[in-house]
Amino acid sequence: MSILRNATIPVTDPEAGLRLTEIFYSLQGEALTSGLPTIFVRLTGCPLRCVYCDTEYAFTGGERHSLDTIISMIKSHPCKRICLTGGEPLAQPNAIELMKRLLSEDYEISLETAGALTVENVPPAVSKVMDLKTPSSGEVDKNLWSNLDYLTQHDQIKFVIMNRTDYEWAKAKLAEHNLSERVGTVWFSPMFNVGENVNEDIGPDVPVLARELAEWILADALPVRFQLQLHKIIWADAKGK
Repeated sequence: MSILRNATIPVTDPEAGLRLTEIFYSLQGEALTSGLPTIFVRLTGCPLRCVYCDTEYAFTGGERHSLDTIISMIKSHPCKRICLTGGEPLAQPNAIELMKRLLSEDYEISLETAGALTVENVPPAVSKVMDLKTPSSGEVDKNLWSNLDYLTQHDQIKFVIMNRTDYEWAKAKLAEHNLSERVGTVWFSPMFNVGENVNEDIGPDVPVLARELAEWILADALPVRFQLQLHKIIWADAKGK
């Protein structure tokens, strides 16, 4: 069963496996393990529809596999680092069981989650990378703020910034919830598509917003880290990268 928008989340049944869009081996493009070889496990389905989503192909479709099969596929790659992503991985409850099994096999796991579904049951050893939705995403009302109670210094928060309004909103939330003390790292990431909004004065394929965001962060001396998505720079919009 694929998880559709606003669908009822079923009770966990490990025997039901997971609906999988793809598994691939590449370099991590963002967050603390950026640049490191990583196995990406992309699950199918997401309850959100962010305007800037670059993985709409993972909303539906995919193929259902048992957890044992998925782990066997993972083991075919020469790496012990996993990024569980989507879609929204937590839209399929068996993702929790997959994480537990991978941890028992000594894998290092990061979970990319939109923050709209509870992270309460995510194993503490998993580094949660939670994307708090800004106003321009179109899904700001889906932020589940109670999730902040389950974050630790082992976890990360990301804001995708599309304009100055998003920046000011994210800056306010940073202060309101003391996010820089609550988690290990807070990321401010400019939204861009390679080849768009190019400023030739600062080099090819470097979006204007990236420079503006860097300047805003410096001017306000924010306790955040700026990031660009390396995979977009290296491979543009290619799937499986």
